[in-house]
Amino acid sequence: MKNKKLLIALAVVAVFVIWLFSGYNGMVEKQEQATTELANVEASYQRRADLLPNLAKVVKAYAKHEQETFTAVTQARAAASSIKLDASDLTPEKLKQYQEAQGQISAALGKLMVVSERYPELKANENFKDLQVQLEGTENRINEARRKYNEAVQDYNQTVRRMPNALIAGMFGFNKMNKFEAAVGADKAPDLDI
Repeated sequence: MKNKKLLIALAVVAVFVIWLFSGYNGMVEKQEQATTELANVEASYQRRADLLPNLAKVVKAYAKHEQETFTAVTQARAAASSIKLDASDLTPEKLKQYQEAQGQISAALGKLMVVSERYPELKANENFKDLQVQLEGTENRINEARRKYNEAVQDYNQTVRRMPNALIAGMFGFNKMNKFEAAVGADKAPDLDI
């Protein structure tokens, strides 16, 4: 009789340990997927930041007296490049600061495109066309990377908040992650008047 109770107790403990390991490993997998997607977002933003100097040089060659626009592009790129995201300490405030810096790049880029409209010979320049296509592709990559990150975070957050996983998450410090959200005023078309 004692052996039977001992076997039952061992079986219950074994099931509990398997459940605990399985839940923990599942959360680690989902957290890693979300942090990988965050890194992909940053890589897309970095690609855009890397393209900006080349675009500015091409435009600058045609529009020498548009110095204010070029300065804004350079400053926005520097500000955005100085902010790094850390998935282990991704607070809503840090995410907002990052998004605002990226928004400044978007605004500066828009102004740079307006400058290009003023110079028809620039629009016909092959280098400019190539850079414009690359930037458009980069903006699409950024949007897709942010979407995938948000989906991964949603999956992770749902996993750590559902019972019984919430118990494991609480024991091992798996906290809810933050998503990218639309910037304030993103519902309105930007004013590109320079």
